[in-house]
Amino acid sequence: MRDYYEILGVERSCDGAVLKSSFRKLAMEHHPDRNGGCEDAESRFKEINEAYSVLSDPQKRAAYDRYGHAGVSGQQGRGAGQGFGDVHDIFNDVFGDVFGDMFGARGRGRGPARGQDLRYDLEINLEQAYAGAEVELTVPSSMHCETCDGSGAKPGTSPTTCGTCGGAGRVRASQGFFSVERTCPRCGGSGRLVLDPCEDCHGQGQVRREHTLAVRIPAGVDDGARIRLAGEGDAGARGGPRGDLYIFLSVRPHELFERDGLDLLCTVPVTMATAALGGEIDAPCLMGGEDCDGECKISVKVPEGSQTGRTLRVKGRGMPSLRSRERGDLVVELFVETPAKLTARQKELLREFAGLCGDQQNPKSANFLGKAKRFWSEVTGG
Repeated sequence: MRDYYEILGVERSCDGAVLKSSFRKLAMEHHPDRNGGCEDAESRFKEINEAYSVLSDPQKRAAYDRYGHAGVSGQQGRGAGQGFGDVHDIFNDVFGDVFGDMFGARGRGRGPARGQDLRYDLEINLEQAYAGAEVELTVPSSMHCETCDGSGAKPGTSPTTCGTCGGAGRVRASQGFFSVERTCPRCGGSGRLVLDPCEDCHGQGQVRREHTLAVRIPAGVDDGARIRLAGEGDAGARGGPRGDLYIFLSVRPHELFERDGLDLLCTVPVTMATAALGGEIDAPCLMGGEDCDGECKISVKVPEGSQTGRTLRVKGRGMPSLRSRERGDLVVELFVETPAKLTARQKELLREFAGLCGDQQNPKSANFLGKAKRFWSEVTGG
């Protein structure tokens, strides 16, 4: 009798994962269904199962490692002439869905089947995400064929019971030392045959159509949000319920605003004079109202001596929350703009102004210059 480790092609020190992987590979290779009922394949398949049934059991494996075949004689229940009632259990444990259909899986019976879910990718702009919107979508999906009322048969006729499976949708056949059950190859598991198919759906009971939906986009949605529309997916088979439609939202980048959670960030240029003297600027916003002048803009006070990068926060002018009445803020980042294309007079005035300015007017420049002088002195040793 051949060594079980040799049969499975593994080392004696292998772990359970290696053992299972080798068994899967060999069992699929030598399965009788894949070898046209070949007796050699059936014998090899039987041998592989016997080896795995012993080595996959820690106690049996320990006995086999110590005493060889004598240690498991009469225990494994896999030898010639012995029963194979639990081959079903071994394969369900190892192969799962791979051989599920062969060993009695009922997922494709002849009863009503729920339709497929559908996905629709929708791009919206920031204004729609801010205020909410109603959009129309045209979605292709399978629909119940009205001509044959979903039966698939030509009007005036009816489907007949499949003679191969007797309407069960599944057939059972003996395959060597065990029986296998599989989906009926003739009716595809429906249990019935359409001999005179409907001309519109060609016997499928469903047709592909486009239908238009009005979808409400709630205010405050963010990029990546998902909306589920129950019962708007593909039609179900054999009278089953429709699937669902999932709408995945993406928000188009805006030319003025950047979103950070519920806050809206906007960079606004200010003149050098306004930044130095202080004043008011108009900043864009996505919210109307009395203080927005009805033009989606809001007046923001710029403090005296503002620098580039300074942020001014306007409460409650950001994005609305989906799950509460909370609103984010509008965060205005200042960008101090250096004047360009100056006239001779303007340059003269700026030179005069620069001559009048000292450390008090340019504290950061003075502080930086002091640090730079110390650095140069240390480097040069002066």
